[in-house]
Amino acid sequence: MSTRYPPLGPSYWMRTAPGDEPYPALASDMDVDVAIVGAGIAGLSTAHELMRAGRTVAVLDAGRLAGGVTGYTTAKLTALHGMVYAHLRRTRGPDGARLYARSQTEAIEHAAALVEELGIDCDWEPRSAYSYVTDPDQADQVRAEAEAAREAGLPAVFTQDTGLPFPVAGAVRVDGQAQFHPRNYLLALAADLAAQGALIHENTRVTGLTEGEPHTLETDTGNVVRARDVVVATHYPVFDRSLLFSRLSPRREFAVAGRIPAALDPDGMYITSEENTRSVRTAPLDTPGKRLLIITGEHITPGTGDPEERFRRLTDWMTATFPGVEPMYGWATHDTDATDTVPLVGPMPSGSPGLWVATGFRGWGMSGGIMAGRLLATLIDGGSSPWAELYDPRRLTPVLREAPRFLQTQAKVAGHFVGDRLAAARSGAAVEDIEPGDGAVVRVGGESVAVHRDDAGELHAVSARCTHLGCLVCFNAAERAWECPCHGSRFSPDGSVLQGPATRPLPRRALRRREDT
Repeated sequence: MSTRYPPLGPSYWMRTAPGDEPYPALASDMDVDVAIVGAGIAGLSTAHELMRAGRTVAVLDAGRLAGGVTGYTTAKLTALHGMVYAHLRRTRGPDGARLYARSQTEAIEHAAALVEELGIDCDWEPRSAYSYVTDPDQADQVRAEAEAAREAGLPAVFTQDTGLPFPVAGAVRVDGQAQFHPRNYLLALAADLAAQGALIHENTRVTGLTEGEPHTLETDTGNVVRARDVVVATHYPVFDRSLLFSRLSPRREFAVAGRIPAALDPDGMYITSEENTRSVRTAPLDTPGKRLLIITGEHITPGTGDPEERFRRLTDWMTATFPGVEPMYGWATHDTDATDTVPLVGPMPSGSPGLWVATGFRGWGMSGGIMAGRLLATLIDGGSSPWAELYDPRRLTPVLREAPRFLQTQAKVAGHFVGDRLAAARSGAAVEDIEPGDGAVVRVGGESVAVHRDDAGELHAVSARCTHLGCLVCFNAAERAWECPCHGSRFSPDGSVLQGPATRPLPRRALRRREDT
């Protein structure tokens, strides 16, 4: 029996969240204590903490609440972030590893307390987290990780006993972690925010920032928001006067989900870096005797590789590993990695006082976003935190610690910035060769133009230069989007922004006949 591949589309979380009414777009100028750009888990967590501290808060999002990265996550709440603690012990010292574990653990405990206090119906389930390998040659590395995690304060143990339907050479297990429905959680948080008087505006893209006292945010609605403090919580910073993008690398990752008998539930949250990453968890379903199996992995740099082939590979792994599973949903998500592993949360480097940022969560944005909200609210309120220095974006990381990944990231960007232009100039791609549903960068009148042919055969042409820093975009046919391989901006076929750091659309272009180019 051949595998049925569900189309890539909205995530399970986006499909199953209640049919909420959208919050209005910004329609007038306003003044608040704190303006937060981005309504994912970091932004809304920050807003919730600040409202409780008595601040006036405005939250602005270009789309829907929790409709970006947060709405497409795997939604694990755990302090076991792959194989990170041995690395942290080596690069940040034992105290740094302990602060990391404590900050992430307290974030999970804080979320559990909010679920209880607000009565949030978000499929909250306690689960054990596992980081595993199947290669016996890596078992000693896992033992070392278990020891480092335990030294950092987590209840970590080394085990070869898991609920997975295949043997493992070793795993780190940490009990007392959790999984949940992230959008239901954040919709409840937003409702509580609104009840407290917070100003929430969806479908309002922030397009400009003028630093001052107060800072001023310009939006695509033509209105401005003035605030003493501004938090940029857009996953990848849309304002980056300090060039943080040079310390960040974006990646696109895929997910597939399907029904399995509850008796086959592996009963845990699992991840391995093997096979280009495999992440496994389940979620409850209304169907009696069934669970939803969610598999994530096969990450690529946006604008590179073959997304459809990666998604099929992930789906094939799911159906081969869990016989009888029925694929139902497929989606893709966006992650941003800090080159020195630790997220960047705190004052914006080289910015005016009152500018704050949260980014670089490496795919662990659930606990990381909640941690960021608590940390930023504390700092904005003038308080201190024992882990503020660990996450501080202004940190001066020793050269030898960050240099290899930093240089690798910048080499990739430089390769795209220069190499893609040369390739486009030499390309013989022609508009007439573009198949329905596909797209290509072609030369028109000496300019690189991104051309998409829709299923009806109609052509849509926009500038191929990303409006962030000018790299050439590439077409992702699986998701019908133009993607920038340099910093991960994504655009729809008509040029409108799907994902930052770009804030401006790709300008429309007119097509000429081939003999005129």
